[in-house]
Amino acid sequence: MNGKKALGLLAGVPAAVLGVAAVTFGIAFYSPYPGQNNPHMLPPGEQYEQEKERMHRLIDELDARPFEWVTTTSHDGLRLSGRYYHQADGAPVAIGFHGYRGTSIRDFSGGANISFDYGLNVLLVDQRGQGRSGGHTIGFGIKERYDCLDWIDYVKARFGADVPIVLYGVSMGAATVLMASGMELPENVRGIVADSPYDSPAAIIKKVSGDRHVSPKLSYPFLNLGARVFGRLRLRDGDTVEAVRRSRVPILIIHGADDRFVPCDMSRTIAAANPEKVRRHTFDGAGHGLSYIADADRYKSLICEFLDEIL
Repeated sequence: MNGKKALGLLAGVPAAVLGVAAVTFGIAFYSPYPGQNNPHMLPPGEQYEQEKERMHRLIDELDARPFEWVTTTSHDGLRLSGRYYHQADGAPVAIGFHGYRGTSIRDFSGGANISFDYGLNVLLVDQRGQGRSGGHTIGFGIKERYDCLDWIDYVKARFGADVPIVLYGVSMGAATVLMASGMELPENVRGIVADSPYDSPAAIIKKVSGDRHVSPKLSYPFLNLGARVFGRLRLRDGDTVEAVRRSRVPILIIHGADDRFVPCDMSRTIAAANPEKVRRHTFDGAGHGLSYIADADRYKSLICEFLDEIL
């Protein structure tokens, strides 16, 4: 091989690496993905298949409930949208954050009823890059935790600086609110409910890569590079465990013991980081985000007991 050919091959290496990083970015982080904003698009697998009729019914019921579209502007200039459900003047406000490539009316189709029955006003937001919210990068909670602060500011500006606020999250939304818990939250944020959270973006990305029969050691460097170059994300900046360790607000974690997407052990690690502030409950046989479906009465009891204590 002559020198010119060798130099040509070497010059092509960075481009090839960036090309692979771009592809992995598109798979893991770019949004929207076909069908992701359809609330009736359930995750694959038998756990969802056997409950689909009930889930579709709950989704339709929430979708038919009257609401107001509201918007705010994120810290980095994106237009964020959400559905606001008014119950009563002066009532506490629950802010809900849905999961990865999900929708609020799917992920809160059961749980939102608990807040309605309790008398809370409810704001179900579209996470950035999803639904009606702007952006094209899903940040696994790294950027979304700041969006959480923006929505808190929206609620305070609209309903008063002292209005009690409860943060809710499912899956990536759970990681989002837990990452926010380690930041300077205002005193009127009374507590956090996190359903099926992961302990860090890096950990869940590696786990899902393995599920897809792709070596995490091989794929993660490209995913990390793609996130950095094309999404302006530092995956190492997201650490749910460390955020919860710093939290000063009460936290209720709920997790399905048969979660095949986010291992139940991840929430155990999170809870162990701050046992004084965190209580954790698992639901036998429940899949990812399906604890309400598995036992709605117990799920409601746990949340109402938590709300009684913090509000």
